Amino acid sequence: METTEYDLIVLGAGAVGENAADRAVRGGLSAVLVEHELVGGECSYWACMPSKALLRPAQALRAAQAVAGAAQAVTGTLDVQAVLERRNSFTSNWKDDGQVEWVEGAGISLVRGHARFSGPKEVTVTDSDGTTTLLRARHAVVVATGSDPVVPDIDGLREANPWTSREATSAKSAPGRLAIIGGGVVAAEMATAYAGFGTEVTLISRGKLLSQQEPFAGEMVADALRDLGATVLVDTNTTRVRRTGDEVVVETSDGQTVTADEVLVATGRKPRTEDLGLETIGLTPGDWLPTDDTMRVEGFDWLYAIGDVTKRALLTHQGKYQARAAGDVIAARATGSTVSDQPWGVHVATADHEAVPQVTFTDPEVASVGLTDEAARAAGYDVRTVDYEIGNVAGASVRADGYTGKARMVVDEQRKVVLGATFVGPEVSDLLQAATFAVVGQIPLDRLWHAVPAYPTVNEIWLRLLETYGRPTP
Repeated sequence: METTEYDLIVLGAGAVGENAADRAVRGGLSAVLVEHELVGGECSYWACMPSKALLRPAQALRAAQAVAGAAQAVTGTLDVQAVLERRNSFTSNWKDDGQVEWVEGAGISLVRGHARFSGPKEVTVTDSDGTTTLLRARHAVVVATGSDPVVPDIDGLREANPWTSREATSAKSAPGRLAIIGGGVVAAEMATAYAGFGTEVTLISRGKLLSQQEPFAGEMVADALRDLGATVLVDTNTTRVRRTGDEVVVETSDGQTVTADEVLVATGRKPRTEDLGLETIGLTPGDWLPTDDTMRVEGFDWLYAIGDVTKRALLTHQGKYQARAAGDVIAARATGSTVSDQPWGVHVATADHEAVPQVTFTDPEVASVGLTDEAARAAGYDVRTVDYEIGNVAGASVRADGYTGKARMVVDEQRKVVLGATFVGPEVSDLLQAATFAVVGQIPLDRLWHAVPAYPTVNEIWLRLLETYGRPTP
């Protein structure tokens, strides 16, 4: 067995793991990535990128159809096969040569195979041919293995060979009928994508759609899905699933029966930690890995976790943010440099708590950052919330005929700063970074009045929200 030593070992070569290794190498350390699938991970091949590639063409077509003049020029329908081929280009046809080239160019080593802890700061990697390599870390090991879809314990579901997000984003063709079990982001986005392909979509959610967002967001997306021809069942439990030949039959708690060609399960995620040998270092296989804000696993001085496995914020951009903090602090601790571990310091992931931005790429889009009204009140803030119809902004009327949308700003009345913002409407993701600056920077409302939005753009929504709130008195 070959034995190799590095300053840092990173388990998982997805976007999150790559960032951690890169930051550590930039800080003067040696680092190795261990990966048993494709370098680049879930986001590159089965999640963020292919899903958005599936969503964008139909969204662009609908956007053109919403503007007089452009609408008359649209004479054809969506070419689904061309959409799928474009999606393939986004995933590099599920080949990771380009990602491997980047890793090598960044001065990071790569070991292929499945990693399991064999002791403190020690990992044994088994390649597909049975070859084993022992890796030892001088300073730290980072777990960045991501998460897997949860398949709930519904009668007959596992035997029905359901799709998960991977199958949905890598499908070679669009089924004629698709049943979706779930009401979160994956369920809503894939319902939007496949409805845009002409698939007969039925979405079954045991609660409200997008229940972690402001209530109006899920309601508006559900209405839009229905306008696309989808059936949306909320507050509905799935009780049984069975596959009969080429069909899948889904039964609900209220006696409805849905027949489809495929069934997609989108009911949550679980940490990919079951087969990492965590028991050898005193942890429980299959558990989430809680960390402090420098991403160090509780109870360890050498073990770190980043990304989905921490359950802090299951979003690629937040995982990469955590990775930058972890890689930098590992390098700082290893070299004896100053560690900035106070809130909003260089080596902490403070934004994970109350400043997380997220876009759900449905049509309309849902863009949000920070706390919802309900979450802010639950956290004990003295809150005032203001809403505004985005379609009443001049820039929105230019962008699309009959533009409708809604914006909400959640304000901390004691400090007069924005705690959260939510926008629902066509292409509102363009508004999100300004909101993120306001939340992270804790910019006082009286200063935001001086951030003049260009006219006529949809960014004028900020002025309208501030006007609705009321200008501060001198």
